[in-house]
Amino acid sequence: MYSTAFLDLPPLAGAAGTVTLPGSKSISNRVLLLSALCEGTTEIHDLLDSDDTRVMLAALRQLGCAVDADGAVLRVTGLGGRAPASPAKLFLGNAGTAMRPLTAALAVLGGDFELSGVARMHERPIGDLVDALRQLGCRIDCLGNEGYPPLKIGTPQLKLDAPIRVRGDVSSQFLTALLMALPLVAKRDIHIDVVGELISKPYIEITLSLLSRYGIHIARDGWQRFTIPAGARYRSPGRIHVEADASSASYFIALGAIAADATRPLRIQGVGADSIQGDIRFVEAAQAMGAIVHSEANALAVHRGAWPLKAIDLDCNHIPDAAMTLAVMALYADGPSTLRNIASWRVKETDRIAAMATECRKLGAQVDEGEDWLRIHPLAAGQWRAASIHTYDDHRVAMCFSLAAFNADRVPVRIEDPKCVGKTFPDYFETLFAVTQAAQAVPVICVDGPTASGKGTLASRVAQALGYHYLDSGALYRATACAALRAGLALDAAHEARIAELARTLPVRFEGDRVLLGGEDVSDEIRSEQGGMNASAVSALPAVRTALLDLQHAFARLPGLVADGRDMGTVIFPGAPLKVFLTASAATRAERRHKQLISKGFSAKLSDLRADLEARDLRDSTRAVAALKPAQDALPLDNSHLSIEQSVDQVLAWWQDRQPFH
Repeated sequence: MYSTAFLDLPPLAGAAGTVTLPGSKSISNRVLLLSALCEGTTEIHDLLDSDDTRVMLAALRQLGCAVDADGAVLRVTGLGGRAPASPAKLFLGNAGTAMRPLTAALAVLGGDFELSGVARMHERPIGDLVDALRQLGCRIDCLGNEGYPPLKIGTPQLKLDAPIRVRGDVSSQFLTALLMALPLVAKRDIHIDVVGELISKPYIEITLSLLSRYGIHIARDGWQRFTIPAGARYRSPGRIHVEADASSASYFIALGAIAADATRPLRIQGVGADSIQGDIRFVEAAQAMGAIVHSEANALAVHRGAWPLKAIDLDCNHIPDAAMTLAVMALYADGPSTLRNIASWRVKETDRIAAMATECRKLGAQVDEGEDWLRIHPLAAGQWRAASIHTYDDHRVAMCFSLAAFNADRVPVRIEDPKCVGKTFPDYFETLFAVTQAAQAVPVICVDGPTASGKGTLASRVAQALGYHYLDSGALYRATACAALRAGLALDAAHEARIAELARTLPVRFEGDRVLLGGEDVSDEIRSEQGGMNASAVSALPAVRTALLDLQHAFARLPGLVADGRDMGTVIFPGAPLKVFLTASAATRAERRHKQLISKGFSAKLSDLRADLEARDLRDSTRAVAALKPAQDALPLDNSHLSIEQSVDQVLAWWQDRQPFH
């Protein structure tokens, strides 16, 4: 997951490959709570690992449930009639799928509980559920604004003789919460009457389906009355698998419709025709816009059909979360598209109607909005604008607008606070990049400079700040020398061809400051003084340099690369949009190297280190192949008197000056 302040998506073009989706958030948190309320142990497979499920798991542990993880399998031992641990203060983040059902369950069980969340959760209404629970005799106090979290829950005096009335036109989670909580106290038939039109019915269908798996069979009269039978009792299903998330599938269904070719459709694993989730009906909306979708029991294959996409006018009440994706698809349509009956967007993680309208306008689109509808006008070639998308701490806003990077004008899109996708799909952007390709060269920042100038530290920090990949070219040569010596090869011209062959498929990767060779951490070994001398020896072999050229080019992957070395800007990535030549005086570099060696327990003379650096500078700048010199368009940065933070800030400032987000 990207934890950067923003993530810049370069212009993207095609899409192909296979996507494996994470588990459904809606199913995951329902399964966790149901497992906690029943007797026995439930083995849960393919549970979503996200912010929302983590807060639910933390709450269940606080309440006295045993939760054990064994790889991808989670075992939850339920309360089985025991009272939940009390008093307890439960922090539930911005997880409506935790806040609403836990409120209802704890209110009917009773105890001393306080439920709170992030600031936005305290702005999301829960008054209709609280009112329904108070009808039952539950003791619930709103600690801030009436009708909103945080909540204080006490011991109830239950009255179950009259039907419980709950509004259905704000959030289906209120009804879901009651349906999951009331079997705990069903000594007689309990009736729930829905006031007004019930929205998001497919989510109630998920609830009813899962309740039946746990032994609770709800009778319903249309969508207006639900009856929990007397004597209802939760029973563990023993083992349950969490279906992949159909809402998350919408982004990749849209991606296939926009960018996948019929000869290489985008394949989506984990959800298909047999899904119990209402958002699988997003497939119908995508097909209406021209997507070609082949559905199997547990997979989808999608590619572009009509282009531009066809405009739609659609009641989206049945796919409230997935419908957000349609708003960005509409930018690629042949006319204005209207999304209707989406009032519930106003009370989600943010006011999603306002958010989608505001951010589409940043891209250049004309957008009209009403209380419960949104009309998006498409953008033709020449009309797209580069935009920095504010995500409102809303995972779905971030994921939706990543699709804008496929625009006809090849302008980049900046996603602010990309880590907000951790709510439901922590690896979303990594998954996206794995099945897409750049419309033009992947952005590269080159940092060249002499030995001990600090280029490695600078480059890795810049890469970390931007969420880019990092290439330490010096480490490639050091790792090549290490691999050659382990293979019994002398580092000389006589073995040049064999070392070059080894270098072409060198199994090296970088993880932060660590260098892994064939999975083994060789960082300390190759960063020794001897490792440096070995690297100089192999770098003088032209065939080895040629072999490593393709390997270095392969590091230029989405979303971008920061590469450091001696010839990154002159030889390896001559077309890079930003090249920095980092230097410092020999005296300063010798002092830095001296401190580094002393900290590692090595003895060294400052004068010897300086003489060695000056000799290396001369050798590197005069060698016949890839001599050390600044690229003609490189920006010089003398960091003799700069801290690493100041150097990083300077490079980031230069990079921002080259971006169109102003």
